[in-house]
Amino acid sequence: MTIQHSELILNSDGSIYHLNLRPEHIATDIIFVGDQYRVDKITNHFDHIEFSTQKREFKTTTGTYKGKRLSVISTGIGPDNIDIVLNELDALVNINLETRQIKENHTALNIVRIGTSGSLQPNIPVDSFLLSSHALDLNGMLHSYQVDAISHPDIEQEFINHTGWSSKKATPLVIKNSSLLEKRLLSNKVYLGITATAGGFYGPQGRVLRLPLQDAELNKKIDSFKFKEHKITNLEMETSAIYGLSKLLGHNAASMNAIIANRANGTFSKTPKKTVENLIIYTLNKLVE
Repeated sequence: MTIQHSELILNSDGSIYHLNLRPEHIATDIIFVGDQYRVDKITNHFDHIEFSTQKREFKTTTGTYKGKRLSVISTGIGPDNIDIVLNELDALVNINLETRQIKENHTALNIVRIGTSGSLQPNIPVDSFLLSSHALDLNGMLHSYQVDAISHPDIEQEFINHTGWSSKKATPLVIKNSSLLEKRLLSNKVYLGITATAGGFYGPQGRVLRLPLQDAELNKKIDSFKFKEHKITNLEMETSAIYGLSKLLGHNAASMNAIIANRANGTFSKTPKKTVENLIIYTLNKLVE
């Protein structure tokens, strides 16, 4: 099947539409960051830079760290941006852009998100690191795809029952991380937990300015949810989209979170930049071990 020009859009130089990349520009090991300015904070540690480009909020730099080829890409904020980034990255490695045919041999990418987040549990302190064992999708973007094979209906139904989840909202989905990457990134310095992914920063994460919430008690219900040994440990806006699309497309994904706030205790890191820098160095070294 030939993919139509309206579905796979390329720029005049042959690069993919939003990311402005060609296949030779990216490594198979990729770090995602939300903030475009965080790309340089990671690549400043590289031994060598071979390529860099930016279009809109999507900045990509590829180089080597301790001899390992890595790409760092800024995704911007939210699951809609992740939908763009992951589909276009997959197209770069698994679709022949000249013939517009899907390649016979699949290439799996290793994708690690480095982001900041706030802890929902009092025992996970500020300035710690958290690896998302699962992602809880609360925003509904993944329902545009066939997700039954990657979901965990037992956890999902327990969460729906526990929270009294509104039927007017998208059905929550739970997606596990890549066991391969978890094994590589985990240590006694890292907490594990379920990361909830909201579709917005204010109401969807329980913040109130002038608009009342559909369920003013939802955050308390999220905080108290437990399934066997699993608790929801933090809340952000990208991880479930990364996990879900990666699973569907045959890639490996893991999300590393610098905990710079604890919403249960009302505390905020006094040195958030240092915490993020420490997580960057930790993750880079784990990826090259």
